[in-house]
Amino acid sequence: MKSLYKTDFYAWTQQQIHLLKQQAWQSLDVQNLLEELADLGRRERQELRNRLSVLLGHLLKWQFQPQQRGNSWLATIREQREQLVLLLDENPSLKPYLSEALSIAYKLGLNLAVRETDLPYETFPSDCPYSLEATLDDAFLPDSWLESDA
Repeated sequence: MKSLYKTDFYAWTQQQIHLLKQQAWQSLDVQNLLEELADLGRRERQELRNRLSVLLGHLLKWQFQPQQRGNSWLATIREQREQLVLLLDENPSLKPYLSEALSIAYKLGLNLAVRETDLPYETFPSDCPYSLEATLDDAFLPDSWLESDA
């Protein structure tokens, strides 16, 4: 069974599903099942960080390169927000992790913004300038945020 796990992962998963349905507990590959279940949880957290980082990177680009704004950036911002809503609806237990994820994702989003704008790191705030609520708000774009803060 363990060699199947290493040589044909898909076949191993199908075998494990069959064994679970048959309630053949003694035949399950428990060690690898536990590892895979733990990985599933980590992947959901990673997905959350990835979506937030792309969103934050595009919000930074929107704010700091207004002359480059276009439908592509706007569509990416909207898509990431929609994907985040879906992810959180499907995994509500990720909500307490959002604040920590925002901080981590900002660093990744900052790298994206620097790479795609060619602006130096010093151009951007060192810490996320957007609240979690604003980041996830469909109506929020940094230019309107700046105007309302002024």
